[in-house]
Amino acid sequence: MNAIDTTTRQFQDLADKFEITELVSRLGRALDEGDWAELAELYTPDAIARTPGGLATGRAALLTQARRNHSPDRHIQHVISGVLITLDGDTARVRANLLAVFAWDPAQDPTLGSRPQLTLGEIYRFEAVRTPGGWRFSRVESTPVWSVGTRPAPATP
Repeated sequence: MNAIDTTTRQFQDLADKFEITELVSRLGRALDEGDWAELAELYTPDAIARTPGGLATGRAALLTQARRNHSPDRHIQHVISGVLITLDGDTARVRANLLAVFAWDPAQDPTLGSRPQLTLGEIYRFEAVRTPGGWRFSRVESTPVWSVGTRPAPATP
């Protein structure tokens, strides 16, 4: 490979890593805000998710699981950091740290304010694939590492 080919490959790798990092950030925002349409756009139709909320196979099941565990009235904030990406052509493996905070809804009990009810640390592992529409997640796994507080009950459908 000559210097021009090497430089072109390096630029493409940087562009791919930037797009995948943005995909991870969009995931956190979509879950925090309950933006289910955007969440659907982040995944392949046959995506698989294994999280503390359960196993979901296929985009529809994944969205049902996300709605059940990430209701926007729950005041949830996902802070995702340390995104590490390993590229392999049109596929990628991604690892990231997740800090998720679930706060009380002050409208339900004003005496509690909006302080955290549950704070947890997890490790995200993703598989991503390049599609005609850009990079998309084909698999997500979230592994709990620690937690403080009480996990809220899942939202009713």
